[in-house]
Amino acid sequence: MGTRAETMEFLVDQLSGLPNIRSKKMFGEYALYCDEKVVAFVCDDELFIKPTDAGREYIGEPEEAPAYPGSKMYFRVSGDRWEDREWLTGLIDTTAAVLPVPKPKKPKAAKPQK
Repeated sequence: MGTRAETMEFLVDQLSGLPNIRSKKMFGEYALYCDEKVVAFVCDDELFIKPTDAGREYIGEPEEAPAYPGSKMYFRVSGDRWEDREWLTGLIDTTAAVLPVPKPKKPKAAKPQK
């Protein structure tokens, strides 16, 4: 089915209180970034948060599910929790705080001249 653009617009708006929130379309679905760290995926209009001990403590007893067939388990956050801007922002902020900074990408090699 794929995630609708409206879903991502809503989530990014809900998280607008955090600096450096953005989404990126990937393979028909979306990755959600906070401070250049991938903190979640949105697949088939469902939100899947990267699992961390801090996130587990914040949520309490998270529902765990694969974001896509063959993926590892993530914390699935239901749509009714999306309405609570403060709670959702807190979860994303808590998750981003404990994730490692991504390694810098290597520059692409120059293509040989013909």
